[in-house]
Amino acid sequence: MKNFTKRRVLLALISIFVTTSCILLVLNILERKTEGKFQTVHLKDIGELEDDPAVWGVNFPYQYEDYLKNVDQVRTRYGGSEAVKRVSDSSDPREIVSEDKLKIDERFVTMWSGYAFSKDFREERGHAFMLIDQLYTKRQNVGQPGTCINCHASTYSAMMKLGDGDINKGFHALNKLPYFEAAKNVKHPVSCIDCHNPKDMSLRVTRPAFVEGIREFKKSVGVHEYDVNKMASRQEMKTFVCAQCHVEYYFKGKDKTLTYPWGKGLKGDEILSYYNEIDFKDWTHNLTKSAVLKAQHPEFETYSQGIHARSGVSCVDCHMPYKKVGAMKITDHHINSPMLKVNQSCRTCHNISEDKLLERVAVIQDNNHEMKDTVFNALVSFIKKIEANSNHPKIEELRKAQRDAQFLFDFVEAENSNGFHAPQESARILLKSLDIIRKGEELL
Repeated sequence: MKNFTKRRVLLALISIFVTTSCILLVLNILERKTEGKFQTVHLKDIGELEDDPAVWGVNFPYQYEDYLKNVDQVRTRYGGSEAVKRVSDSSDPREIVSEDKLKIDERFVTMWSGYAFSKDFREERGHAFMLIDQLYTKRQNVGQPGTCINCHASTYSAMMKLGDGDINKGFHALNKLPYFEAAKNVKHPVSCIDCHNPKDMSLRVTRPAFVEGIREFKKSVGVHEYDVNKMASRQEMKTFVCAQCHVEYYFKGKDKTLTYPWGKGLKGDEILSYYNEIDFKDWTHNLTKSAVLKAQHPEFETYSQGIHARSGVSCVDCHMPYKKVGAMKITDHHINSPMLKVNQSCRTCHNISEDKLLERVAVIQDNNHEMKDTVFNALVSFIKKIEANSNHPKIEELRKAQRDAQFLFDFVEAENSNGFHAPQESARILLKSLDIIRKGEELL
């Protein structure tokens, strides 16, 4: 009798456990289904000119939480940075910066002699620092136009206000201002409003320079009157919103209008041809008196020549991959190197181990680093030879060779993927730079 009672109690307990587990499982499934169904909760109306990401974060807390992580400083094999402490002072309130690349590699000082970058050039930091680092760089000591603010702040609201609702008018007004006057019109680094329409969260391009630049490029390949916000696919927009800033550019005319030099194409030598045709220069080199150019950060142009672009993979797919939060699928707004999140960024397409993927990237970047080092040495040596032969009968040809070789090298050096975005194209541009140096030295 006692054994029978024990069995009944045991069966009852098992039944209670199974029933409770099933109920909890069903509740969990229902909760996850609800999460999946309601990706956002509308708690606050977002105004057309709202540039504060914290306000957007009320409706999108998970994305905002990721956005705040962009203060992280993490070193990768050839990119990123580590936090370096400094003592703040009246001229610069920053207590954390990144390593001074001019001290790490003095060849940059020679290449940029006479230019602002020879005064201050540091390792990369995340989007969170794009405004404050530009405000307090020593490059400001030589004076910078308001044009520079375009890629160092959330500018959509500023342009709309300066233009009384006309973004193009506001864009030109912002360009004309001295940098610190322009900075008074902005409050945040890149923000939600720079890429998203607050009405429906769709992606949009808000930088007039890109709208015009991509129109010029499309015209060069036979597509006329291209309107990026009407004609681009959603997948294309996942690259174009990034390409608003991660590009090569120059300041056009006395008004310093931000312009993307894409009328002849996106490749480094095509852009050089564009600059040579309009006889543009960034500065006169102190050592050689050559009319030289400074490449900026041509990630979009380089990516466009690579296998991922040809395969339809966007910037967002790799640098802001999807991730799960409960049952919700959201875009990771902690924007950093795909090498820091290989499983989400790479292994959704590449069915091989994380170690193997990292190894492949390392080979590409190691080779690129070796090639850059070789060309950099040749370029610096060439610059010093031109300096020592300032009275050479073919000095103008030598200066032209420096201009072309230096820009092509800098085009690869300034691009932040360290060759990964387009390994063969990067190697081609470096080889072309080296060949120009070789031919230039034959003139001596």
